[in-house]
Amino acid sequence: MKAAVFESFQGNIQIQKVPDPTPQPHGVVIQVEATGLCRSDWHGWMGHDPDIVLPHVPGHELAGSIAAVGRGVKNFAVGDRVTVPFVCGCGHCHQCVSGNHQVCDHQTQPGFTHWGSFAEYVTIHQADINLVHLPGHIDYVTAALLGCRFVTAFRAVKEQGKVSGGQYVAVHGCGGVGLSAVMIARALGALPIAIDIDPDTLALARQLGAIATINARDTPQVPEAIRELTQGGAHISLDALGSAQTCFNSVACLRKRGKHIQVGLMTEGHAHAPVPMDRVLADELEILGSHGMQAHRYPEMLDMMEKGLLQPEKLIEKRITLEESALALPRMNEFSGTGVWVIDRF
Repeated sequence: MKAAVFESFQGNIQIQKVPDPTPQPHGVVIQVEATGLCRSDWHGWMGHDPDIVLPHVPGHELAGSIAAVGRGVKNFAVGDRVTVPFVCGCGHCHQCVSGNHQVCDHQTQPGFTHWGSFAEYVTIHQADINLVHLPGHIDYVTAALLGCRFVTAFRAVKEQGKVSGGQYVAVHGCGGVGLSAVMIARALGALPIAIDIDPDTLALARQLGAIATINARDTPQVPEAIRELTQGGAHISLDALGSAQTCFNSVACLRKRGKHIQVGLMTEGHAHAPVPMDRVLADELEILGSHGMQAHRYPEMLDMMEKGLLQPEKLIEKRITLEESALALPRMNEFSGTGVWVIDRF
């Protein structure tokens, strides 16, 4: 098969011919029809993920059709249209048994623990608990957006945040996760406020449902601006970027008994970011993490999509080829563009 391969961290990405994968007994091989270009892939290429073994094929947001099935798979067959969350559970540990596959003790992640979807084919383990049948009304490119950024935002807003109508939701950093969170919060009747440093991105956030925007580059005190705008602070605030500054601002902008949800990856010098713990104590704030979403929780989100309440396809900015991904991935940290890029030609 053809795949995008890097043999050293931060090294050149080359399109190579590599052996076709074979399924494990309880796994499948998916013919990739579309795969998202995500900043998490950039983190992997940078060397921020200890699970990656070189040489490596990135890619974890994907949709396609099943090309081969392991002998132990019961619920899926060759030809089925499927997608998959980026965290795949083992099905046996305490977390999985309790339904929390997104924090599985032995999780696998395509593009991190094994070769990913920047390729014509990708393997997925424990298919019966990790794959999601793709409804006919959702095309492959839209489905590819769901596996990481959109489902992560959905669970962060709906399950972790328990957002309800009329609540102010601050979203710090409006990349794919942040823009998804804005759309989802608005669909739930909340009042999202988008914070970013790019005017075009903030304009898109407005189109997706933000009731107000704040340019952090031009606003010396972002938390104070949010508290003034909301007459007391956000009910729920998400750090969708993953930096010391956005994490601090997200906690600091909350009203009493508000919730901060950490969604953006915190790596390198940001991993142990300072938090205004005095505010956490005095105002009884909650600090929560959100790490993907289980396959068995997709139906509610897919139902909202079918009803037109959620339209993740509006996030798509550009469709590119596998060859173009070799140049695009190393530039992800430049934050150029205002939407999501998807590889749909291999």
